[in-house]
Amino acid sequence: MILTDTATDLIATFPLGFVATVTKEGRPALSPKGTFLVLDHTTVAFGNIRSPGTLANLAHHPEVEVNFIDQWKRKGLRLRGSVRIVTDGTAEFTSLIGQWQEKWGDLADRITDLVLIDVASASEVTTPPYDDGATEAEMIAAYKVKFAEIYP
Repeated sequence: MILTDTATDLIATFPLGFVATVTKEGRPALSPKGTFLVLDHTTVAFGNIRSPGTLANLAHHPEVEVNFIDQWKRKGLRLRGSVRIVTDGTAEFTSLIGQWQEKWGDLADRITDLVLIDVASASEVTTPPYDDGATEAEMIAAYKVKFAEIYP
């Protein structure tokens, strides 16, 4: 699956992804990760800082679904794929971690693993007002007002 430029831009602008995994007991687990990067048009990754539950889930079931949302436009991206965990101390980790250091500076020093996702599918997520003809500009304007009321 090749990510579109729109999907790549969304992840670059809003790198907080909500990662869904499955526990050993078969229960769903959801955890936000704020260190996502697009490595290429078929691979996205996040830096693990303190997610032992997510890593444990991935150890027995190495697949995820991740959602990214532009809260202003009320559009998002749902992607699914298999994962590979790259651990600190390996040559691959050393070759990749610079991208996180460039984007997040000292925060990258806390990353212990990189979770690489081979994107198998990706689809757009939108809110119902788009079905009724709303435009992105209208959605942005409405949510600027809404967020200003919440955070004056």
